[in-house]
Amino acid sequence: ACFRLLCSLLIPALFLSGILCVCLVALLWGIRLWMQQRKKQLTSAGRDGKRPLVVAFFHPYCNAGGGGERVLWCAIRTLQKKYRNVTCVVYTGDRDATGEEIVEGAFRRFNIKLTHPVKFVFLEKRYLVEASLYPHFTLLGQSLGSVFLGWEALLKCVPDVYIDSMGYAFTLPLFKYLGGCRVGCYVHYPTISTDMLSVVRNQDTRFNNAAFITKNPLFSKFKLAYYYFFAFMYGLVGSCSDVIMVNSSWTLNHILSLWRAGACTSIVYPPCDVQTFLDIPLEGEKSTTEYSIVSVSQFRPEKDHPLQIRAFARLLKEKRLGQQPSLKLILIGGCRNQQDEERVNSLKRLCEELGVGNDVMFRINIPFEELKRHLAEATIGLHTMWNEHFGIGVVECMAAGTVILAHNSGGPKLDIVVPYEGYTTGFLAENEDNYAEIMAYILSLSPEKRLEIRENARRSVHRFSDQRFEETFLLSVEALFK
Repeated sequence: ACFRLLCSLLIPALFLSGILCVCLVALLWGIRLWMQQRKKQLTSAGRDGKRPLVVAFFHPYCNAGGGGERVLWCAIRTLQKKYRNVTCVVYTGDRDATGEEIVEGAFRRFNIKLTHPVKFVFLEKRYLVEASLYPHFTLLGQSLGSVFLGWEALLKCVPDVYIDSMGYAFTLPLFKYLGGCRVGCYVHYPTISTDMLSVVRNQDTRFNNAAFITKNPLFSKFKLAYYYFFAFMYGLVGSCSDVIMVNSSWTLNHILSLWRAGACTSIVYPPCDVQTFLDIPLEGEKSTTEYSIVSVSQFRPEKDHPLQIRAFARLLKEKRLGQQPSLKLILIGGCRNQQDEERVNSLKRLCEELGVGNDVMFRINIPFEELKRHLAEATIGLHTMWNEHFGIGVVECMAAGTVILAHNSGGPKLDIVVPYEGYTTGFLAENEDNYAEIMAYILSLSPEKRLEIRENARRSVHRFSDQRFEETFLLSVEALFK
């Protein structure tokens, strides 16, 4: 009797499911047609009678001043040089600045001058992608928040070509299927990676895997299941992209395993302003009594500035340098918001606790010329992020003529700090002791030996130039303009 009841309910349930699916498809198709009508209404023909091709970049933090923003402005400049009938639009949440101020900031920080004006679409709901809004299930919260933010962007401007240049992959199907756009993306860092899965699986404590989870097997299993579900969803939305650009071999390996879209995926190394740094004369060292160690990266938790400060304190404490020349650690970076500023204050407190407060300098949101000056005077360029996706700051340090010491993982290990024509271009380290030891070793080298390493590094960075980026970027996005 129970089986007959189930059978009698099955056919109506299937029928109802079919009707709901048809209604959903009809609704989505209706939204898409409505979007196409909005596109026609919102864009007018140019002087030649032709409607310009609208290319929109989704970059909610376009005024942040980091490596991702350099990619954005170089990409826009490249398209403006190549395509005459293109209007570039930037979706941004930087409502505290005008469009003119944002463009001026790009020129001041990155030395990038655009040939044509850019249209800015200012978004009101950027708070939906702030990590602070989601103390738990942050990845899922931010990703769903990006869909709502993407919907606001789509309502305000329906482009012909949509490029996610900041890593919000969940917006891709929205623009492709509802906006009817050709979609591309530039992936700086996978939202989730197989490395993150292994961290949870092995119950390692990291900045994104709290100690209370690693100590509880049940919590760890639940988080692992959540990560696997998220990785599946991430792969699903990412594979919607018509063109996928990644910034390094490390990112490529992860995206290929998660998105499985190898045919439309290619490496486009980020544009590093190597020529500007190569213009710094590579002279012999002026002083052997004073050395500076410089770090260039935004003040974000994953950059691991505490490791730099602890390694530097250990270097000073152990007096490995004999007569101990004067040493300074200069931390240069951008602060995006109040959380970043609080992070800087906690780093300053750490310096005081370790007794190096007078030996560590913080330089926040500094102009480009000041950055150049610090790098020109530095002996060592320092980088400590584990699995850094690429590392523009690492390339800048090498081009400027510092001896680079980067983390033995990610982009620096696979793409940047690698032998060039068989010669050493820099050094890699993994932990506090390792960093202190190698810094001491670099400082113990003769000025002639350091100069040799600096020259090798300089010769190796031409493959990361603006010109090389322009060539590979245009080759990759060509499919979006056919």
